[in-house]
Amino acid sequence: MSERDASYAAAAARAAPSPSLQPVPAVPPFIGRPLPPLKPSPTVKRNAKWYHGGVASAMAVCFTHPFDLVKVQLQTQQEGKLKIIPLTKSIVKRDGILALYNGISASLLRQLTYSTARFGIYEALRPKDAGKNLSFAMKCLTAGAAGGFGGFVGAPADLINVRMQNDSKLPVQARRNYKNALEGLVRVSRQEGVAALWRGSSMVVVRAVLMTIGQLSFYDQVKQMLLLLPLFKDTVSTHLLASSIAAGAATTITLPVDVMKTRLQNAKPGEYKVCCFSGGQCHGGQQVTV
Repeated sequence: MSERDASYAAAAARAAPSPSLQPVPAVPPFIGRPLPPLKPSPTVKRNAKWYHGGVASAMAVCFTHPFDLVKVQLQTQQEGKLKIIPLTKSIVKRDGILALYNGISASLLRQLTYSTARFGIYEALRPKDAGKNLSFAMKCLTAGAAGGFGGFVGAPADLINVRMQNDSKLPVQARRNYKNALEGLVRVSRQEGVAALWRGSSMVVVRAVLMTIGQLSFYDQVKQMLLLLPLFKDTVSTHLLASSIAAGAATTITLPVDVMKTRLQNAKPGEYKVCCFSGGQCHGGQQVTV
């Protein structure tokens, strides 16, 4: 490098700005000022759909079906009178653990028809205004109407459900051996007539009316009463407590009708006809023992 080039380089170095003297960027205008208050995010209200009750019931029955099967076999006992634990052991020992899920397809079909109809109608008839509460009598009337319609719609699936659950306790030659719910519906229609699908439907409808009153109207009423107390808020625990009380009430008031329904649906054609409630005597059929 020549002496001239060296002097030019030194002059350029002196002219370059120092890093410590770099210009400071302008301060944004909002720095140092208080931020505006955040607007609360809008609350998203999730409204129950008409089919939610049926789907939830179908999911629940995947866990409760073994208990329902044992209940049906207890209700149809004529001799022996086994208790719940010995009967469960007998079923598992005789047919295996999977026998506790006999009829699960019919049970699912029953919930998707019966429960969907009654829950959907009840939700449609309830007032949409959250601040407007029906009287308990109107809740019972609404639930009863919804339950009656749901019971009639779900009666065919209920019939197949009871028969499939009770099949394993019958002698081999007396078993119906439905492969699934749809085959059961078809075979009953062909062998016994379409009207036979609604055998015992009077008891099915009565049970559905009482069950829906116990489950839905009692649930709404109990939850409403609990929320009036300072100890309870609108939380999951309050809903669970109200549901448990309603379930206990529904089971208690429907049990006698449930026994008669199960025996009528499991009977052979002509076994039970017109039955009265005094002494269990039947005219034109056999005696009903409940």
